[in-house]
Amino acid sequence: MSATVLIDYGAGNLRSVANALHSLEAEVLIVSKGEDFPENPARVILPGVGSFGDSMEQLTHRGLAEPVRRAIAAGVPFLGICVGYQLLFEGSEESPGIAGLGILQGQVKRFQPGKKIPHMGWNSTHLTDPQHPCWAGLGTDPYFYFVHSYFPAPVDTAIIAATTDYQETFAAAVIRDNLWAVQFHPEKSQDSGLRLLRNFLAQ
Repeated sequence: MSATVLIDYGAGNLRSVANALHSLEAEVLIVSKGEDFPENPARVILPGVGSFGDSMEQLTHRGLAEPVRRAIAAGVPFLGICVGYQLLFEGSEESPGIAGLGILQGQVKRFQPGKKIPHMGWNSTHLTDPQHPCWAGLGTDPYFYFVHSYFPAPVDTAIIAATTDYQETFAAAVIRDNLWAVQFHPEKSQDSGLRLLRNFLAQ
């Protein structure tokens, strides 16, 4: 199958992600139920806007949590965006007692009081490995658009692919083998975001 699967669990940014992919002439298959998840997807994108708990509940209710786990375990290129990044972890301070997908070890933390929350707007990212295919053509400190009050804190710091400073230094992106995940919104990040999506589609 050549289509990129875009998971629909009610996330607010699904259409803007789909539009960005279409602008890159990607074939997109929007999947909203586990039973419709293809056996061998070319790629999978998990978008996200909203709360951790509600998003996890919808993923589970729609039968999509296990297909996501299987696809990542099978080595399918995977991109998590914003809450779709946070859901990969074990849990979140936003929704105590709600288990995440548990694909990556760590918890999602809330920014400490200080600067305005949510963190909203353009920020630079410091890439830990600018030569990785994820960042092709983006230089060493590309700017992306963020909207969030929470961020993951991975147990394995070796998977952190980019950091951003806002209140504190946090993991703006992680990469582990076929799994890429970012806290910022590529679909709102103009040329930089489209370049990252193009790099993902090349996998």
